[in-house]
Amino acid sequence: MAVDKKFIGKKYGPLTYEVGKEKIKEYANAIKNPDPHYIDDDFAKNTKYGGIIAPPTFAVVFAGMLADPFFKDPELNLNYAMLVHGEQEFEFFEVVRPGDVITSSGKILNIEDKEKLDIVTLEGISKNQEGTDVCRATFTFVIRK
Repeated sequence: MAVDKKFIGKKYGPLTYEVGKEKIKEYANAIKNPDPHYIDDDFAKNTKYGGIIAPPTFAVVFAGMLADPFFKDPELNLNYAMLVHGEQEFEFFEVVRPGDVITSSGKILNIEDKEKLDIVTLEGISKNQEGTDVCRATFTFVIRK
């Protein structure tokens, strides 16, 4: 069953995530990135950032939360058995630090009805507690018919 194009523009969020230093360190270790900017307090305090910062790809933690309400949206009636994650991309604007409170809001940017599949694009904008954009995330999902 095709995903109806009437859902283009449908919004999700806002969803909030408080960034913790330990979560940044756990994430850096999980992706096997030993950069001291992400894991070493003593090193990081002497950098231009004045402390630990999050790896850019940490955005998948807070921006990726938008996928949950999208997947669980009963109006879309998604066939999970036929859905795959096609791709994702991020555009980064601001460094994320421990203590930041990130709010992500998203919308269905596009729905393409192909012969044997639908391609659904979900876009999210994440802002810090000061209202500054930290990243734009674009997630593409492919649903076989």
